[in-house]
Amino acid sequence: NGNKVAAIFAISKEFCTPRYRVIMSKFLTRVRNAAQLVQVCAQGERSKAGKAMDDVCVITDGTLVVGLDGNIVAAEKDEELLKQAWYQQASFIHDIDGSGMSILPGFVDGHTHPVWSGDRVHEFAMKLAGATYMEVHEAGGGIGFTVRHTVSSEQAELETLFKERLDRMMRFGTTTAECKSGYGLEADTEMKMLRVIHAVDQRHPVHCVSNYLGAHSVPKGRAAAEYTKEVVEVQLPLLAECKARGEINPTLIDVFCEKGVFEVPETRAILEAGGRLGLAANFHGDELHPMGSGELGAELGVLAISHLEEVSDAGIAAMAQAHVFATLLPTTAYVLRIAPPPARKLIDAGVPVALGSDYNPNAHCLSLPHVMNLACVLMRMTMNEALVAATINAAGSIGCADTRGSLEKGKRGDFVVVAARKWEHVVYEQCDPPIHLVAVGGEPVCRDGRLLL
Repeated sequence: NGNKVAAIFAISKEFCTPRYRVIMSKFLTRVRNAAQLVQVCAQGERSKAGKAMDDVCVITDGTLVVGLDGNIVAAEKDEELLKQAWYQQASFIHDIDGSGMSILPGFVDGHTHPVWSGDRVHEFAMKLAGATYMEVHEAGGGIGFTVRHTVSSEQAELETLFKERLDRMMRFGTTTAECKSGYGLEADTEMKMLRVIHAVDQRHPVHCVSNYLGAHSVPKGRAAAEYTKEVVEVQLPLLAECKARGEINPTLIDVFCEKGVFEVPETRAILEAGGRLGLAANFHGDELHPMGSGELGAELGVLAISHLEEVSDAGIAAMAQAHVFATLLPTTAYVLRIAPPPARKLIDAGVPVALGSDYNPNAHCLSLPHVMNLACVLMRMTMNEALVAATINAAGSIGCADTRGSLEKGKRGDFVVVAARKWEHVVYEQCDPPIHLVAVGGEPVCRDGRLLL
């Protein structure tokens, strides 16, 4: 033991020499002198609800420093950092002048369906002519159309398509995305989709949070009760085996709780079965019909419920009491020409609201700045609320607010530099936001729309 102590002491002395002080004062990235450094949170909050959603922490004349490990070392005013000895001696691999610009947390997309093949552009004309979502579905389109194409696609093809979509998301500032399966509706293809998400996540800058959605629809010719039994007794045990082997890594489970699809008894059974495997529930609810999803989610203690266009007042109250996230998807209401979710009622009741693009063949949107703009215009959210919903609350809705969603010391250095003195331009300039730089873990990955990796 004495020899070990002596060795450790010798190593410690060596690390205190000038040679190592130089190494230890080197950092990955600095963005200095930004007009606005928008932390969103500054007190370690993991979510914001009620009036707090309209309050974002902004540092004027701020500087962001990211260490070699990809985590944030400092987010402070320039003048305060310049007084600190460590900062005076620091050097940076990437040293970026943020003068006249704003820094935001990397955006978090709380709801996407990004793994599929076979586009549905032909259905858009049907919808413009007045066909409803369920009418398209019953005519053999919708989810069923995408399932047929995805089942027949090889994993390599799906990985290529998925990577291209993540690239496009990243150009618009998305650095974390929830990613669902759900276009297999049978064990092999559902596992194939989860393998695609896991494989691409290992090599793409965007952090992917995997959500198993085997219960996206009832396969043609099957009864809901029969298919629910398959999900619980066949697909979920297979998922556990694949996860144990390191082939997939879902942390969430989803169900499309809807009239004529999976109603409350089936939804409950599937979510409870997933919970027994350690999967947090983050599910579709109250989209087209009032199903009591808010009440069910609160009862089960789920993480989040998406859509909620038809949520009841009782469901809203229950969600607020249980601190269940409401992940709202304004693109869906826009495309389907239905009433948007009651964002104001949810926020005023104290439900933490998140945003998602709902990217899928039905709602082809990869841009969270556009989603934030729609949230403000269609759902009457403020720009502060929309930003909170697309950062810290979206991160909370998928279980990663401890590391992402705000620019605070110790969190991952995922950030967006906006070429404007006021950060609100990223929402205001909806279709062509002035995004100058996107960085993941402090490493620049996209500059002025051009991928760097």
